[in-house]
Amino acid sequence: MAMLGSADGSVAVIGAGIAGCGVAARLRQLGWRGPIRLWEMGRAPGGRASTRRSRFDPSWRLNHGAPLFQGEDPAARALLEPLRVGGWIQPWIGSLAWVDGAGQLHAGAMDPMERGTLWQGATGMDGVARGLLALAGAEVALTSGTMVHGLARSMAGGWRLLARDGGVLGQADWLVLSGSLLAHPRSCRLLALPVPPLAAAVRPGEDPLLDQALAALGALRYEGRCQLLAMVPAERAPAWRALPFQLLRCDGAAQRRWGVERLVLEPGADGRCGVVVHSTADFAAAHAEVIGAHSTAARLGGDSGDGTRQREVITALAGAVAELLAPWLGAAATLLADVDPQVMRWGAAFPLAPGLPPSLTFCPASRVAFCGDGVAGTGFGRIEGALVSADRVAQMLMAAGSGAGLSGAGTTEISP
Repeated sequence: MAMLGSADGSVAVIGAGIAGCGVAARLRQLGWRGPIRLWEMGRAPGGRASTRRSRFDPSWRLNHGAPLFQGEDPAARALLEPLRVGGWIQPWIGSLAWVDGAGQLHAGAMDPMERGTLWQGATGMDGVARGLLALAGAEVALTSGTMVHGLARSMAGGWRLLARDGGVLGQADWLVLSGSLLAHPRSCRLLALPVPPLAAAVRPGEDPLLDQALAALGALRYEGRCQLLAMVPAERAPAWRALPFQLLRCDGAAQRRWGVERLVLEPGADGRCGVVVHSTADFAAAHAEVIGAHSTAARLGGDSGDGTRQREVITALAGAVAELLAPWLGAAATLLADVDPQVMRWGAAFPLAPGLPPSLTFCPASRVAFCGDGVAGTGFGRIEGALVSADRVAQMLMAAGSGAGLSGAGTTEISP
């Protein structure tokens, strides 16, 4: 692969989801030599393509975000092919179906993004992000379980990453936001700030391109989702494992009837069957205060929400599934409420169109870049879009870094 140049500047990537890990991997593929560190507030990489695991039961795992993905775009394939060769991802071989408002089952894909060759992580969807980090190499650092609360410019023109108390977590020549949180108004509520951290760190008019990007990011809107996660024990799982689908989508009428957008079955090698129920956006909006006791927001914010309301969400989604699947499971469809299910909420599960224009994803004067599935274009709102945007940002960083005179003159990364 032809190199676009080389650069020695340091890069701080906020968020170790698919886009953030993709940027790190692609930069190394293209020849970036400088330090790269990812900062992730969750326990592990993956973002909305994460896998919930149990520290007490190694075989307990559930993909509670994206269950599978396409990877047809050439930019996405440049990152995915090494993951396939390395055994990090594998073809998804389950069956697809969708149900209408009358409860009639239809075989095949309802969503165009679920047609053709589909992929999944070989040992869980978090394997996609882990594979990208492996592709990036051991010298790429990941700091998990740490939320960046603030941003400030460094004396050398780069960026300082700040903790809740204002202390410096790290610093770098270039800042990459994989996702919009630190630039979006929703960060004000989460971090108890008057304005988003990135907006607070720059003076209006200092970088007109960044001003435009901040305005566009501030206008982005997202839909939330609630998820019900359950593991059906082996002795009661055969009926669930025999269902004629592994991914079931609901059309508009079915969503209005049951409040469920999709249901994913994850048969385990030990005979158990994982079940992940994704609510509709309307259901999530009606239960916005329920974040789930096991969520990152609960861990970092110290608030697991109202336990009574959480039980109401579990009861509502389990009841909806019982009614939805009764034609195939009969009484066994009522099982989910009895197997100690968990509930969680993605507050910004899906970006809404039109997304961030690609022309605003790179602001070289401020040394800021943006990537993620919220960037308009191929794969918008999907894993493929996150990978495409990661490739674009890496290409632009290489072009700017190779000509920016950073070698030997940048800031020094501070280890946590």
